Amino acid sequence: MSDNKTQKLLQLFYRESERVRLLDLDRLPTPDSSQQDELQTWLSGKRDFSLTELTQQHWIKTCSAGYVTELLLHPNGSLEEFTLFRRQKTRGEWRLVSGMLELTIYKDENRYACTVVASQGSSIHSAIEYKNGQLHSYLKLAQTRPQWN
Repeated sequence: MSDNKTQKLLQLFYRESERVRLLDLDRLPTPDSSQQDELQTWLSGKRDFSLTELTQQHWIKTCSAGYVTELLLHPNGSLEEFTLFRRQKTRGEWRLVSGMLELTIYKDENRYACTVVASQGSSIHSAIEYKNGQLHSYLKLAQTRPQWN
C-alpha cells in the first residue's frame, strides 16, 4: 500500500473511530498497539473502487455541514456537480488512484478536493474534503443504482 494511501486511510479511520473530529494529514499520530486491532477491523470494512462502477450511476454527496449535491462522473475524467434542489452546476475532474476515488471540484474561486474510500458492505462511502488546500469537511457519498437505458 502506498504511503499516500496509508495516510488518507488513517486520516479517515481517526475521523470514523470518533476519537477526533478531523486531523490534517501532517498531524496524524501513529496508532498505538491498542488501536491497531481497531484499525484492522475498520480496514476490513473498506475496499478498492473498480473503474467500471464509477461512471455507471449518479452519486449523492453530502457533508457534515448539510450541503447535498448530485455528482455525475464522466468516462473522460470530467465531472459535473449539481445542487440537489436548485440545480446550480459546477465542474471538476475525477480519477481512480490506488483504488480510491479522487475528486476535484471548482466553484467560483474555490477548489474542493477529496479522496473517497469505498465501503465493503454498503454503497455509502466516505471522504475528508479540503477547500483551497485547507482541511474542510467530512463527506459521505452514496452510489445510486445504475441508470437503465
